[in-house]
Amino acid sequence: MGLRIGDCGWRIENIAAEHYENFPVLSRTLPRRLRPDVAAVYAFARAADDCADEIRGAEGAALLEGMRRRIETGTFDGDPIFEALGRTIRRHDLPARPFLDLIDAFLQDTRKNRYATFDEVLDYCRRSADPVGRLVLMLFGYRDAERFALSDRICTALQLINFWQDVAADLRDRDRVYIPAEDLRRFGVTESDLGTPRDREGYRRLMSYEIDRTEKILTAGFPLIRRLPFRLRFPVGMFAAGGWTILKRQRAVGLAGFRPTLRDWPSRWLLPVQFLRVLAFSA
Repeated sequence: MGLRIGDCGWRIENIAAEHYENFPVLSRTLPRRLRPDVAAVYAFARAADDCADEIRGAEGAALLEGMRRRIETGTFDGDPIFEALGRTIRRHDLPARPFLDLIDAFLQDTRKNRYATFDEVLDYCRRSADPVGRLVLMLFGYRDAERFALSDRICTALQLINFWQDVAADLRDRDRVYIPAEDLRRFGVTESDLGTPRDREGYRRLMSYEIDRTEKILTAGFPLIRRLPFRLRFPVGMFAAGGWTILKRQRAVGLAGFRPTLRDWPSRWLLPVQFLRVLAFSA
C-alpha cells in the first residue's frame, strides 16, 4: 500500500499535545462522547498540515495526494489515522468536501510561500481552517448556512492568530510569509524585519493592524455561541475565548517577540475572563 500517514509518527491519542499546544487545553471542554470524533478530524488535519510543513517538497505533496485519493475513494483501512477518521465519517455521515478543501490548502503550502493581498490569505483560511469548524458543527448535528458562516469567521480568525504567532518561525524554518505583501509595503516593513528583534516601529504598527482586523473577524463570529444549545456553548465559547486570549496576549507581549500560548500562567488567568466576554459579545 506504500507509505502510510501513520508511519510518519502521528498517533491519534497524543497528536494534539505533540503538534499544537493550545488544543489539549481546550479539548477537555468537549462533550466526552464527541472527543474521539473531534480528535480524528483534528489528527487528519494536523497530519495533512505536517506533510506540507515538516516533510515538505515532493514527498509531502505525494503524501497529500495519497490522502486525497483515500478521501475520494473512501479507502480508510491500513492506516491508524484514516481508520479512526473512517469510523467518524461513517458515524456522522460527513461529506468529503471539507477534507478535500483541507488537502488542497496544504498542497498550496508546498508550492506557494508568499501572498500579495489579504484576500489571498483569506482564501487560504477558507480552505485550511474553515472546514474544521464546519466539520465540528456537523459532529454536533448542525449543517445550516447561518451557523457555518459564523463558524467560518471564528476559524479564519484562529488561523490568522496562528500566523501572527509564528511570523519569524515561518520565515526562518519554512521560507513562508503569510503577512500580505501589500501590508508590508504599507508599513515600510521588509521580510528581513520579520526575523529580527521586534524593536522596529514599522513592525509594531504592522502587527497592531493585523491584530486589530483579526479581532474584528473573530468577534463577528461570536453570535454562533448563542445559536447552540446550552451544553455546547461552553466548549465552542472556550475555543473562541482561547483565540481571543492569545490575540490579547499578542497585543500585550507578542510584539516584543514573546510567543504567548494558553499554557502560560497569564493566559490561564485571562482565559475565563475572555470566555465571559465572549458570552457577552454573542448576545
